[in-house]
Amino acid sequence: MPVLVFDLDDTLYHELSYVHSGFKAVAAFLSPILLVPAETLAAGMIAEEAEQGRGQVFDNVLRQHGRWSKSLVTACLRAYRQHQPELTLFPDAERCLSRFAALPQYLVTDGHKEVQARKVAALQLADRVRYAYLTNRYGRHRAKPDPHVFQLICQREGVAPGQVLYVGDNPRKDFVGIKPLGFKTVRILRGNYAHSEADDAHEAHRRIYSLDELTEEFMASLFG
Repeated sequence: MPVLVFDLDDTLYHELSYVHSGFKAVAAFLSPILLVPAETLAAGMIAEEAEQGRGQVFDNVLRQHGRWSKSLVTACLRAYRQHQPELTLFPDAERCLSRFAALPQYLVTDGHKEVQARKVAALQLADRVRYAYLTNRYGRHRAKPDPHVFQLICQREGVAPGQVLYVGDNPRKDFVGIKPLGFKTVRILRGNYAHSEADDAHEAHRRIYSLDELTEEFMASLFG
């Protein structure tokens, strides 16, 4: 019986929805401080992120209103990371998880462990997978492409790597560490890396556009 392992961000849900949810939380925090409606602040952050990326969003918003300080930026980051997000699975992810409910299913996700845990909770995934591996719980050096948590899954299930399929979206790190060990890999083409090209070492065994393509026939052909 194959074991299914999924990435989280941009594989099972749209990560940008988390970013926008976080901006709304920060806007609610800043509104009484800046005396600006939260809706206006949130819209400004979303526009700033779309144009410049998210790295300096809070700094820039505070500077625009003449209230920049290191402590206030830190408070914004705290509000962002600690907010309770409202997230929804991609429809094809919902169908895929249900379709293979009889198989062992796991999550492997990098990032701030408390943030990722809140995402898992918001998406109500804890009851749908056997375990969600938040790599930062094992140290930042255990983030992908490190294969540590994938090896833990093999130990937990008592299977060889060749019986495990990992589905992710990021060719920079998702597959290069586990392919040489024999894990099967599938890349879903969506999110920030949908159009990124990769060399053979970094590319997955197969590429798909939707999790609806992950069928029993597809699995049979992949596992041979």
